[in-house]
Amino acid sequence: MGKRIYLVEDEQSLNILLDKYLTKEGYSVTTFADGNSAKERIKDMPDLWILDIMLPDIDGYELIKSIKQNNKATPVIFMSARNEELDRVVGLELGSDDYLSKPFLPRELVIRTNKLMERLYGDKDQENQDDIKIGEYTISKKQRLVFFRNEELQLTNKEFELLSYLSDNKNNVISREQILVNVWGDDYFGSDRVVDDTIRRLRKKINKLTIETVYGYGYKLVVRQ
Repeated sequence: MGKRIYLVEDEQSLNILLDKYLTKEGYSVTTFADGNSAKERIKDMPDLWILDIMLPDIDGYELIKSIKQNNKATPVIFMSARNEELDRVVGLELGSDDYLSKPFLPRELVIRTNKLMERLYGDKDQENQDDIKIGEYTISKKQRLVFFRNEELQLTNKEFELLSYLSDNKNNVISREQILVNVWGDDYFGSDRVVDDTIRRLRKKINKLTIETVYGYGYKLVVRQ
């Protein structure tokens, strides 16, 4: 599962060129030609935004403000052909992680993107090793995300941790007590019904997987080879 990049660039030829280079590097790229269409997708929370400052409607400054309001940790790379020093300073103040002054070689953007991704998310090869594939689902422990056919599913922290624990023990029966200790912690003193409630929600969200109930004992994630 390649990292998701949202690229905002109104110059069509450059948009296509950068998309091509980043996709070839293994990233999943979505492109936008204006700021407003990109702003509508902020809640998608991609792994990286690459923004041109000069756009035909809202500028990159307004866009990064909205991105950071949604999630301060979302990384952003700015691109600009204007006053380099001013844009660099303003971009940093608004929370950008890197800056490229136009014109630049597409390979330079790829190199900077790779370095930023490695710094923020770790080594790409190791990340892929941390991915667990079960049927059409991919569980990324490093990103703490679950994908179904490349579409991200919205799971709570406990739902993710429970699914991750079940996947580590697939085809094995796990007791409620084991789940409570490993997912909620050995200092949890609430009812074990929280396990049943979380399993019920999880079944609805990952309905292509089979989580069997072993009555009076616990659960088992069934994975057929």
